[in-house]
Amino acid sequence: MTLEIITSNALAPLKHGFFTRRGGASSGVYAGLNCGIGSQDQSELVMINRERVAGAMGVEPNNLCGVHQVHSPDVVTLHEPVNGAKPKADALVTATPGLVLTILTADCQPVLFADRNAGVIGAAHAGWKGALGGVLEATIDAMTALGATRGGITAIIGPTISQRAYEVGPEFFDDFMIENPDYGRFFAGGEGDRALFDLPGFGLHLLREAGVGHAEWVGHCTYSDPDRFYSYRRSCHKNESDYGRLISAIRL
Repeated sequence: MTLEIITSNALAPLKHGFFTRRGGASSGVYAGLNCGIGSQDQSELVMINRERVAGAMGVEPNNLCGVHQVHSPDVVTLHEPVNGAKPKADALVTATPGLVLTILTADCQPVLFADRNAGVIGAAHAGWKGALGGVLEATIDAMTALGATRGGITAIIGPTISQRAYEVGPEFFDDFMIENPDYGRFFAGGEGDRALFDLPGFGLHLLREAGVGHAEWVGHCTYSDPDRFYSYRRSCHKNESDYGRLISAIRL
């Protein structure tokens, strides 16, 4: 099966994409393009999947650069491929052509950044915790340190869990209210004391407040489309033993 890659005209002509699960070698709960090295999938199948992604991005597999994601605001600036243990962080930036910045997700927001005029790109893993902690703003700061301008940056949020599928408890809501009472607008009423959280809406708000020139969400919900996307929350609701990870990538 052919790989399916969601792209944004706003990032053209840079090579980039939010890869769906279609076109991969994995099977079972991982069926498709599972690129999660940390999953319990067969490692050789994950490597095949990552090789297919590298081919689509026009590089060798060792030029796929990622981090050990920990829901932090930490950003790594790369000048060469990552060798050995991956640093613990949740975003990467570079001004080095040929490096492919990658993020793995299964409901959290993958965000791809570019200032094409400055020749600087970035990629961030922004779940609720990372977004609330400042990973998106930190990525923008790291890009400006390499010569990007805030107004020159385009930021695209890839497939992520949408508000209608993201039910949360009162403690979750309280964390946001403590940070900023205005964040209440990203919540809608749910059953009982539950609420529905708008993660991509929150991400777009943070990006625009940070001053990027253009920000948008591609509009795909990971939870609601099992044929195309992995979803951590959906796997929990179905009592599955594990779940696959989607990959998002960008290069100069």
